[in-house]
Amino acid sequence: VQLVESGGGLVRPGGSLRLSCAASGFTFSSYAMSWYRQAPGSERELVASISSAGGSTNYANSVKGRFTISRDNTKNTVYLQMNSLQPEDTAVYYCYTWIGQVNCWGKGTLVTVSS
Repeated sequence: VQLVESGGGLVRPGGSLRLSCAASGFTFSSYAMSWYRQAPGSERELVASISSAGGSTNYANSVKGRFTISRDNTKNTVYLQMNSLQPEDTAVYYCYTWIGQVNCWGKGTLVTVSS
């Protein structure tokens, strides 16, 4: 299993970024996917999840209305569109799935929101 995140970077408050997570080594379309984040000095927290077919999504209250999770099962990729970014969104963002009772994590991509 391999999960590779991309799309992080430095953005000003109010700006947008789209994160991508390219998956390989498993049947992507069979598994729910999630994005987590970990800010400096904080625990890792769930940001958003999407069902295997993409028909169901869930969001942390802190990002509802600003972030959108989606997936393309033809490209084995899950996305996180982040709008109206705020300094408190600064964190390393991780792609995650759970396969065969094993937690599978990417290495993360850093998002920094600063003026």
